[in-house]
Amino acid sequence: MAKDVDILFDTWLTVPGDSRSKLYEAMRYAAIGGGKRLRPMLLVAASEVFNVDRDSAMRAGFAVECIHVYSLIHDDLPCMDDDDMRRGKPTVHKQFDEATAVLAGDCLLALAFEILGEEATHPDPFVRAELMAALAKASGPSGMGGGQMMDLEAENRQLDLPAVTRLQQLKTGALMGFCLEAACILGRIPPENRTHLRGYARDLGLAFQIADDLLDVEGDEEMAGKKLGKDEEAGKATFVSLLGLDRAKQQAKMLVDQAIDHLRDYGEEADMLREIARFSIERTH
Repeated sequence: MAKDVDILFDTWLTVPGDSRSKLYEAMRYAAIGGGKRLRPMLLVAASEVFNVDRDSAMRAGFAVECIHVYSLIHDDLPCMDDDDMRRGKPTVHKQFDEATAVLAGDCLLALAFEILGEEATHPDPFVRAELMAALAKASGPSGMGGGQMMDLEAENRQLDLPAVTRLQQLKTGALMGFCLEAACILGRIPPENRTHLRGYARDLGLAFQIADDLLDVEGDEEMAGKKLGKDEEAGKATFVSLLGLDRAKQQAKMLVDQAIDHLRDYGEEADMLREIARFSIERTH
């Protein structure tokens, strides 16, 4: 999966021989050769449940990865989390400059919708329109963007568990939710029949974030490829700070079990989704 996604980035981000070259180089620097590619993997795995064409699923997965990479570039900026390292190398604004980093993120955001809008993603324009609307909602103020704003505001106030849960459902969970929603859209599954997969996505997203919070406390910086412990330094409430290590681990496992239970009506075709759920809390970075 990681190799497939890298090939797509390499194809779409061919460096032009003009003054835009620095922008393309920055986009390639951020996008190629790093990350777990969890979101494309999740979307493709969910698409297999409905026998969706793999090329269509890969293009939709590539689009959501463009959104994810853009969010990381902007998240690392001095006006956001102000991070110097990402995936074991200097962040984009450190390697290039802040203006280039902002543009690189903006252009990856735009690229996601360009990909979804192409006929090659799906021949039905109504399916393409639904994909774009769903990704816009998951990326904007009702999703990831809104969650990031809540995260910034969290530095100025003490959040309780419901507030942290809501924050992470938007910041982390919304894009994961899109991956399952996109598979249903591509598979032409009516909204009323998407309940189980939406439940899976909700529980997976929270389990994934609790695992991130645990790694921020117990993880290895070299393996993570970024600075750890920043939430504690900033005094931000996390699942670990509110629940404690042991309860947080128990909660993550319970959420994974719930996510897998949402798939009980599916057979072997959903095994990859079950594996992804288990991986979400077993990973080391």
